[in-house]
Amino acid sequence: MATIKKPNTDSWIGRKSDQQLYLHEKVKFDAIDTITENTIALLGYACDEGVKRNQGRIGAMAGPDAIRTQLGKMPNHMDVETKFVDCGDVECENGDMEAAQSLLTQEVSQLLAYKTFPIIIGGGHDIAYGHYNGISKYIGTNETIGIINFDAHFDLRTNEDGNNSGTPFYQIAQDCQENGSSFNYLCLGIRKDANDKILFKTANDFGVGYIENNEFSIENAKSIVRTLLDFIQKVDHIYVTVDLDGFSSAYAPGVSAPSSMGFTPKIVLETLEIIIKSKQMISMDIAEMNPKYDVDGHTANLAASLIHHVMHSI
Repeated sequence: MATIKKPNTDSWIGRKSDQQLYLHEKVKFDAIDTITENTIALLGYACDEGVKRNQGRIGAMAGPDAIRTQLGKMPNHMDVETKFVDCGDVECENGDMEAAQSLLTQEVSQLLAYKTFPIIIGGGHDIAYGHYNGISKYIGTNETIGIINFDAHFDLRTNEDGNNSGTPFYQIAQDCQENGSSFNYLCLGIRKDANDKILFKTANDFGVGYIENNEFSIENAKSIVRTLLDFIQKVDHIYVTVDLDGFSSAYAPGVSAPSSMGFTPKIVLETLEIIIKSKQMISMDIAEMNPKYDVDGHTANLAASLIHHVMHSI
């Protein structure tokens, strides 16, 4: 079972002004069915059941509010006409991750139907299956979706033993094969020390594009841009998903699977700029925020800064 929990207004704190200088003053708290276009809609995915099933460090269900706390303190540079709404959280109850994903699918589809830009915050990376299906439900079968995943992991594990936070893109690939649609997936930051050879074979079998972590750096910006542009031109819409465990733990210690060998925020920001300029980015999410293991709010602040950048760039 899954439900929608109303936004926790106590998470939105910061300096006070009489001019909406900060996002905690800009944000509104509305039900999804009351939202109009020209809106950036924030929706939480409070679920770490997938992480638990994948033998990771649990705690990501508290990720959405940790991100809100950091985001609310940040300055608001949006124009008056642009609305910013917190729609609350999809909550996973009694370990029923599949129900949470299904509800997320419905909510994302509805947000897109209202011509908003959804930003989904989690929560385990099983967020991706529900999010992708919401986009697919909205656009139908005549247009294509390209997934760009900033991540150390392919998350292409087989789901023969059940779904978890490591299986979402395998599930999507299987669904695409069944319904005859194309599976367009580009993964940036892949680490050989975080994916076994079977996962690399699975990626190759599904035609997945990827850039390994040792190549995903500012020094290789020209090559990365070429790869991105080649990928973007083949699809109609881009769905961006950011797994915080892809970053070096120097920047993101508060994740389910930390590593000191991850990528830097700078290359992610540079890459996001290319994606945003394409005008094809339909929505995004940030996964694996685990405040239980965060240090002085660094990871939550990183997630909030990425969201702040996108909000003010799209």
